[in-house]
Amino acid sequence: MESEFLLESRFVGGLPLVNSILNRIGVDEMLMMALPAGSRLHHARALGVLLRNIVLNDRQPIYTHQEWARRVECSLVGLEPGQEELLNDDRVGRALDRLFEADRAALLTDVVVRTIRLFEVDLAQLHNDSTTLTLAGEYRAANGHEVDGKPTLSVTYGHNKDHRPDLKQLLFVLTVSADGAVPIHYNALDGNIEDSTTHVATWETLRKLTGRSDFLYVADCKLCTSTAMSHIDVEKGRFITVLPGSRREDAWFKRYLETHDPPWEEAIRRRNVRRRQCQEDIWKVVEAPLPSKEGYRVIWVWNSSKAERDAGARQSRIEKAWLGLERLQARLHGKRCRFTFRSTVGAEARKIITECGAERWVGFKVSESREPVFRQADRGRPGGKTLYLRRHRVRFSVDTRKLDDAILADARSDGVFPLITNCRDLSAKQVLEAYKFQPKLEKRHEQIKTVQHLAPVWLKKVTRIESLLFLYFLALLVHALLEREIRQGMARNGIKHIPLYPEERECGAPSTERILDVFAPLQRHRLRSGNNLVKVFEPELNSLQQQITHLLRLPDDAFRLPLC
Repeated sequence: MESEFLLESRFVGGLPLVNSILNRIGVDEMLMMALPAGSRLHHARALGVLLRNIVLNDRQPIYTHQEWARRVECSLVGLEPGQEELLNDDRVGRALDRLFEADRAALLTDVVVRTIRLFEVDLAQLHNDSTTLTLAGEYRAANGHEVDGKPTLSVTYGHNKDHRPDLKQLLFVLTVSADGAVPIHYNALDGNIEDSTTHVATWETLRKLTGRSDFLYVADCKLCTSTAMSHIDVEKGRFITVLPGSRREDAWFKRYLETHDPPWEEAIRRRNVRRRQCQEDIWKVVEAPLPSKEGYRVIWVWNSSKAERDAGARQSRIEKAWLGLERLQARLHGKRCRFTFRSTVGAEARKIITECGAERWVGFKVSESREPVFRQADRGRPGGKTLYLRRHRVRFSVDTRKLDDAILADARSDGVFPLITNCRDLSAKQVLEAYKFQPKLEKRHEQIKTVQHLAPVWLKKVTRIESLLFLYFLALLVHALLEREIRQGMARNGIKHIPLYPEERECGAPSTERILDVFAPLQRHRLRSGNNLVKVFEPELNSLQQQITHLLRLPDDAFRLPLC
């Protein structure tokens, strides 16, 4: 006899955590005000479901969202019972179209300003960097044409930072605060835009957003152009960036190091947890004797780990070139050698050294010798009376040598790189400490590509891609705020580690990805008998989940959901 009871399970996971951030900022309300209502489902509701799907790292093609919404507790994604059936790909696509038509710049400003105020984000130091979003496909219609009077992006080829020059791309520029790496601003640009041309417009936007010009603007070497640095300096701004190796100041200081010992000052010493053979990571700084050609301060930094990497890379290139020349030497002494001119041998040797990048440290000399060769004077089987003619054949040799003077000179500059700044009120150590937060921004780029699975986009219309990038920025903002809230909670309660990793291993810097994984098994169950609801089984939190909700200062009933 079949049971008359039916158990219905719906996904809860970490959605209450996500909603605590979204509700606090008021994202749903802002979308409702900015977008028009749909025919049967408000466009803001459809985008709210898509946004939560992205935040949960469950990114799938849009046509699968209806199935995903059926498995989720509807009240947690802003839907009423039965509305999940309306989430087909056409409706979500139309919602993205309406978001493109809306004033996304004003909406972004409202979201960020509210975030800064409610979460008290410190904007004294901002970090900027760009990455490429690699797209698979032709995207012939994404050529920068106008849609409803608005310009669109051009998906095209450019300098691809994912090392995929065969694929088209867009440029994604992101700015975060040094206070928790919270995203403050983003800009999506054409795929062939040069990074160095984006900084003036970005800095001006940040000045309007923060209401001040004296914030510290930190970026990579693309900021180091006279136009960008001069603009920030004239407008009373402050910047720190890397001096690229193509500048004359870089070559001058490395020649200076060959004959001088600068007064290096130890700035940072810490245990290197990533490299067991290197127990400590040491950073030293010194101000260059001469400023840059624009008159800005140049701070030189030496790092012990980088010094080891530089020396190892140089030795690897030398060894590779040496082996290549030895193989060439074996070919020259072979029975079937085809090299007949000294110039040809020299060109081949130079090609080998250049391909290995060792032309500065490896030299060679081509020498030649004549060896006798005896051949029969006439055809036929050789015998006792066979006459032989004596001739000479030219043999070439390549004598390889290391250029020790160049190697010793370059070894003195191993591990050094320059920073340039207009900040006169910061010591060299403070300049380094400010710049060292830059990898946290690069982690956000890695997060948006690998954790949130931004590419491939699975969309053809560039207008919808632009709207989707806006949602990805909001998702990145939620991730950053969750991380910041739980880490601040740990500091507030004097907790250094929580057992987030498998086998209850300790984690000192929880990420949103791992936090959501911990809550992923949570479900809400309904026991039904026919059309009657018999009982509701609310999700039960284990000790770790309870600890996390406590650190986030969520109420005890955060996972007690209203019935729908």
